[in-house]
Amino acid sequence: METTKKISYIASCLFGYLCLGLSLFISVEVIMRKVFGKSLQGADELGGYVLAIGAALTFSIALIGNNHIRIDMFHYKMPPKMQAVMNWIATVSTIFLAALLAFSAFRVLRETLSYGSTAPTPWATPLHYPQIPWTLGLILFFALAAYQAIGATRLLLSGRWDDLRVLYQPKGSADEVKEELRDLQQR
Repeated sequence: METTKKISYIASCLFGYLCLGLSLFISVEVIMRKVFGKSLQGADELGGYVLAIGAALTFSIALIGNNHIRIDMFHYKMPPKMQAVMNWIATVSTIFLAALLAFSAFRVLRETLSYGSTAPTPWATPLHYPQIPWTLGLILFFALAAYQAIGATRLLLSGRWDDLRVLYQPKGSADEVKEELRDLQQR
């Protein structure tokens, strides 16, 4: 699991740098418009690209951190074995969503490349430039979902119910408070 945490850290940093770069671009855009009456144009276009790439990255970050939203109001009231089975079902279900997203992104990228599509904006950006990292982010999400599904299935088949329950359970509010307190102590 250490490798997945490193991947999550790198994806988090990449997303953070993308957001910082976008913020700087928007700041320069606003200053140029107010002071010089000129516009770089394309801040909204660039923002859309950062949002799409960032979303693809954050899917992986949330998956590794076990932060994807699940309706868990009954989860903690179930017997431990049933909790483990529900965790396995949720983990395996995620791979289907990830596969659909990655496959769809790949198809969009393939069509963009075959048509030579560009953005209908003043920049006329060739759309494959933002779509390649977006697609790679969704492929990463699929790969990590497959890795987790394999791990969860191994635990299920070997009868390690407690490990499956603990490692793959959704974070509840008590877990989030503990995590925040731990982070606060480390700072």
